[in-house]
Amino acid sequence: MGFEIWADLLKLKQIICEKLKKVVHAKGFNFAWNEGVVAGQTVPHFHLHIVPRSESDAGITMYEPREFLYRPGSRAVSPQEELITLSKELREIKNDK
Repeated sequence: MGFEIWADLLKLKQIICEKLKKVVHAKGFNFAWNEGVVAGQTVPHFHLHIVPRSESDAGITMYEPREFLYRPGSRAVSPQEELITLSKELREIKNDK
């Protein structure tokens, strides 16, 4: 990807984060992408994971990739209805610039 595409991705990341602050009251974020099969990439395109964080969540509390990227066990799947509702709420928010 060239610099222009990266710049556009960072702008889009900022828009999404601002919307998530309003809809889910996020106080911070974790960002990740996997590049290459050995890094865990399972789809052949770039996508950025944006994980909204709050002070009381049980997510990542320190950056140690071996402790959270490769943790064993199942991860709860978000209910489809919850994801649809969140998607609608995010779309309704105007892009503030």
